[in-house]
Amino acid sequence: DDTRTKVVETLCTLRQQELREEQGEYLAMSDFIAPKESGVADYIGLFAVTAGIGMDKLLAAHEEKNDDYGKIMAQALGDRLAEALAEKLHRDVRVSEWGYSADEQMDAEDMLKVKYQGIRPAPGYPSQPDHTEKDKMWKLLQAQDLASIELTESMAMLPAASVSGLYFANPESKYFAVGKIQKDQVTDYAARKQMDLETCERWLAPMLGYDR
Repeated sequence: DDTRTKVVETLCTLRQQELREEQGEYLAMSDFIAPKESGVADYIGLFAVTAGIGMDKLLAAHEEKNDDYGKIMAQALGDRLAEALAEKLHRDVRVSEWGYSADEQMDAEDMLKVKYQGIRPAPGYPSQPDHTEKDKMWKLLQAQDLASIELTESMAMLPAASVSGLYFANPESKYFAVGKIQKDQVTDYAARKQMDLETCERWLAPMLGYDR
């Protein structure tokens, strides 16, 4: 809460580590949150939305009729509706809930180009490639109980037409790709997550810049 006296959960992030020509900064998502010692009352938001409740029955009906096109279109529409809801909620956060961009006036094209302030990255994507952070998010959000969105053992969301992520309001926040990381960071990351190194390396396998 706003007293900031109790740690409810710690969200872990990964930092860019791969040497890149003419790159002067090596980012992590945590760079976009003010440190406690700064005295700035900062926030991070979480969300999970779905447009897939009841989708299984609809897809089964198309399958029964051997209607592959209808099935594909239903899945695509569900995905697009979930993404649209996530975009709508992010705008609500910017304009009214947090209100840091209360005067925002933007057409759909500018919104798709992410010309607004703030980002909504998701675990498993380039800025935070670790899917296991979803487990913390689900507990904080009570996403399964309140939104009927489950996580599989591989951290996929069910229903599939679901979107989740984090909200950052920092005007300097931006999307980036972590890229390849080395064993020193993975070892530290595993310790911070209280996860054994082998398990951590398995989850981060596509990001490893070294041989296991």
